[in-house]
Amino acid sequence: MEGFAALYIFMLAAFTGYEVIARVPVILHTPLMSGSNFVHGVVLVGAMVAELLDLPHVASVVELKVGEGKLEAHREIEGGAEVVEAPLPCVVTAQKGLNEPRYPSLKGIMAAKKKDVRKVAAPELILMITPR
Repeated sequence: MEGFAALYIFMLAAFTGYEVIARVPVILHTPLMSGSNFVHGVVLVGAMVAELLDLPHVASVVELKVGEGKLEAHREIEGGAEVVEAPLPCVVTAQKGLNEPRYPSLKGIMAAKKKDVRKVAAPELILMITPR
């Protein structure tokens, strides 16, 4: 639980810092106050989560194949591509291009409006939490 608290504090500080920087006039910004530094800091969140959970991490994934007990990730690196294998469970951070979103058709949207939404009470859910 200690790792989740550290992650929560980091994210709270990052977003608070971003909001503070956004309110400072651009003319007063220093290189350390730029919004791009915040964005580059967000890239580290996946690695930090992996470290806090003691899991392997693969960054900048553009193609992913999951097999039995392992994954194969294709990463973009300077001047080319790299293929990495990692054991599961694993934290993966994606690059644009990993997923092509599927947009619903008008027919699908209209059909979804007619479907019933089933409400489930919390006690009906079966949660299995196993310590590692």
